[in-house]
Amino acid sequence: MGRLTGKVAFITGAARGQGRAEAVRLAAEGADIIAIDLVESPSRYVGYAPATQAELDETAKLVEGQGRRVLARRADVRDLQALEAVVSEGVSLLGRLDVVVANAGIVNYGRTWELTEEQWQDVIDINLTGVWKTVKATVPTLIEQGQGGSVIIISSVAGLKGLPFLAHYASSKHGVVGLAKTLANELGEHDIRVNTIHPHGVRTGMNDGGLEEFLTGSPMLGPLYMPALPYQMVEPEDIANMVAFLASDEGKYITGAQMRVDLGALNR
Repeated sequence: MGRLTGKVAFITGAARGQGRAEAVRLAAEGADIIAIDLVESPSRYVGYAPATQAELDETAKLVEGQGRRVLARRADVRDLQALEAVVSEGVSLLGRLDVVVANAGIVNYGRTWELTEEQWQDVIDINLTGVWKTVKATVPTLIEQGQGGSVIIISSVAGLKGLPFLAHYASSKHGVVGLAKTLANELGEHDIRVNTIHPHGVRTGMNDGGLEEFLTGSPMLGPLYMPALPYQMVEPEDIANMVAFLASDEGKYITGAQMRVDLGALNR
């Protein structure tokens, strides 16, 4: 038996990258999966290719390949009604909900005073408000079931450090830390744990080369991004491993924590 046999996990941004790795990893541990993704460009300021329906379908196939059931749906974390509809459908189909992974997010770059209002708002709406809406759509079910649960929010090194050219992103990722700490206190009496994960750069499709251009023009700021360990990136599966740990009973006494998978970058 896997560590999550009999459990159901809801994962946002699941079409590819970290979200897909998390879905497959939790399925390998025995969980059934409710997977959502926007599968279109979330903002005109995002320079990398958006996830596609074909990629979300592939995530579903990979979960089924682990012998688990899956419900995969297109949904936007900015749309509370859509989230609530998918949660309701997923719980009806799979019978329950135990784990929530708020993974969906976007990134782009700019000097703080040069960001447009739209550029700022798009990142905050998805990375911060979208996490709150994910919580709002799922936590009532966890409470009603009365059997505890685990809420895992994907933050970033930028959620604990002031990284340049990422004011909107860093603000959103710092914001979810405050949200998680508050939720950890509010939900503790229900045996629902809430934690954040803080990766260094992860090898996914979320990179359009924009950061490198800014750092080339401001070389003194480059060391703020340097890791301590002799690697440049972590893999999506490395983040998924931490998600599996926090979702399982091995993490049953951990809540309100900031779990670093950062190559030592936060020690700099």
